[in-house]
Amino acid sequence: MTKPSIFSPVASPSPGAVRPGSALTRTPWLSIIMPVHNEASGIVSALIALSPLRASGDCEVIVVDGGSTDTTRELATPLCDRCLSSDPGRATQMNAGASQARGQWLLFLHADTRLPAHVLSVLSETLAEHRECDWGRFDVDIEGDSPLLPVIAMLMNLRSRLTSISTGDQTQFVRRSTFEAIEGFPVVPLMEDIQLSVRLKRLTSPLNLSARVTTSGRRWETHGVCRTILKMWGLRLAAWGGVSPVRLARLYGYGAAAQACERGLPHA
Repeated sequence: MTKPSIFSPVASPSPGAVRPGSALTRTPWLSIIMPVHNEASGIVSALIALSPLRASGDCEVIVVDGGSTDTTRELATPLCDRCLSSDPGRATQMNAGASQARGQWLLFLHADTRLPAHVLSVLSETLAEHRECDWGRFDVDIEGDSPLLPVIAMLMNLRSRLTSISTGDQTQFVRRSTFEAIEGFPVVPLMEDIQLSVRLKRLTSPLNLSARVTTSGRRWETHGVCRTILKMWGLRLAAWGGVSPVRLARLYGYGAAAQACERGLPHA
């Protein structure tokens, strides 16, 4: 039996989710895909920050909601080009967004991450200069009060350059045809960004852009910087040791995504 493609129609737009007068009046070359879940407190500012990109006609913004119980969908709908609903889990949500995207390039943006100024010109010039490349990521700054956060960001950027492995906090981007060829994100409830990097680095080296995205340090500061670092590395070591992604997701607090995978969503 042929494995169903992740690009089958799996995502459904919210009523009125395709906005007249948006980037749909012109075919964009870049599709920004934002997975969300209960982001009502920050979704408006996140999407307003992207409005100049949409106005250029070069970019569309697709929000994919994974079952929010707050007003995320209602707030997001008038501020993006498409607002979709999917099963929970970032991998599932981002694949759903990619299935509806029109751009030649896909950029996966977390709701608590902000793109650098002039991101369209930075990307277009870099991609034109490196036509052989199929994917990449940005350097990251982590916003917050702890003096350890700049150190963490520096080490994340250095590690990524040395290993060609990036995380979602660094805002991964990939050529759409390449994303389709590798069948998108592995449908796992955790560390889908790392697994995507592993797949892509087999094809070509990433573009490591020195332009910086800025991401929230809330998870480090809420749970403690050192504790969060130890937990994240513990999860990675467990994954490399063969612990199942579903079990890891439960340990990390992504119970809904783990349940979705256990219900029989496809695994990579």
